[in-house]
Amino acid sequence: MKNIASFQDIINLKTTDIYFMRVNEILSRAGKNPHVVMDITLSSRDLPWLVLSGLDDFTAILEGKKVDVYSLKEGTIFPPRDVNGIPIPAVSVSGKYLEFGLYETPLLGSISQASGIATKAARFKKRIGDLPLSSFGVRRMHPSLAPFIDRNAYIGGCDKVSSIIGAERVGIKPEGTMPHSLLIIMGEENGWRMYDEILDKNAPRIALVDTFCDEKEAAVRAAKVIKKLSAVRLDTPSSRRGNFADIIREVRWELDRNGFNHVGIIVSGGIKEEDIETLKEAGATGFGIGTSISSAPSIDFAMDIVEMDGLPVTKRGKFSGKKNVFRCPKCHLFKVSTERIEKCPRDQEIMESLLEKVVDNGEVIYKEDLKSTRTYVLEQLKWFEL
Repeated sequence: MKNIASFQDIINLKTTDIYFMRVNEILSRAGKNPHVVMDITLSSRDLPWLVLSGLDDFTAILEGKKVDVYSLKEGTIFPPRDVNGIPIPAVSVSGKYLEFGLYETPLLGSISQASGIATKAARFKKRIGDLPLSSFGVRRMHPSLAPFIDRNAYIGGCDKVSSIIGAERVGIKPEGTMPHSLLIIMGEENGWRMYDEILDKNAPRIALVDTFCDEKEAAVRAAKVIKKLSAVRLDTPSSRRGNFADIIREVRWELDRNGFNHVGIIVSGGIKEEDIETLKEAGATGFGIGTSISSAPSIDFAMDIVEMDGLPVTKRGKFSGKKNVFRCPKCHLFKVSTERIEKCPRDQEIMESLLEKVVDNGEVIYKEDLKSTRTYVLEQLKWFEL
């Protein structure tokens, strides 16, 4: 595709902002190439917490460079600032400036968008709880981003992903329902019947019931056609659905009255965070979230020099010097410090140091384990409020 930069383009600095190339020329001519430490932080206080994601691409960009990288573990949920209001360094890179500083643009981009998607998925999962959450958003973004979107949505808490390549990236089976086009071409009942007959017998039977007729009437017909129907899916456009919660209640009522209590109700179509509680109370048993996750706002990370040739120095508005990040194992309070050991100021517990080495002198030692990372995110979600 013409509009996609290759990894080689990134390594060759073609995706870098031009002013970094100008810095390279100036520093090279001046014979300046100091050893620096650069921290990646989020200074904004707009988010109560965020999920760090994207270390796969971040470390790949720096592979072979003579740098060391320390990072929070991928999937760590953390507030932008610690208990004392100090920005938390999610990642810290050290080495000769010209060895890695020119990659600031792609380095930030690799974790900013990834963390944005993972954070949004985690916020939805926090609201949805144990009900299934599917990532349906790849159709809203450039197709080349499908594995990127589904990887980070999965890390953030999505149970399922719809794209084939995204599922391959994550290591799970792709899951979805059926498109309206099938029912328009085949007719509703014939489309449901053929779907049931031809689909892999182990795949869940989920029928769209909002193509032509009233959702509750179509739901009952679908349940009669597909004997082992797992759920119906409501994807009614907002322009047509009125009160979505009431439609769910009507569908639930009619399914139950006709003996289909076992049939769930999956909802999708422009659903936002603030909709979840109402739809759950109405009877929704699963959610397909698209645009809200795939086009989630990127995390506004910044990368700043905090030490040069062993001396603490930074620009105004930032905090100089190498830092450690600590978290209390009991109350989960965060603290940024220059010390090697810290006690929690709240309950005096010895705090755990969170920064881990992921690149050692250019050797990538970060090991990806998406299932474990997702489990780590879900465990931490219990500690944080929305």
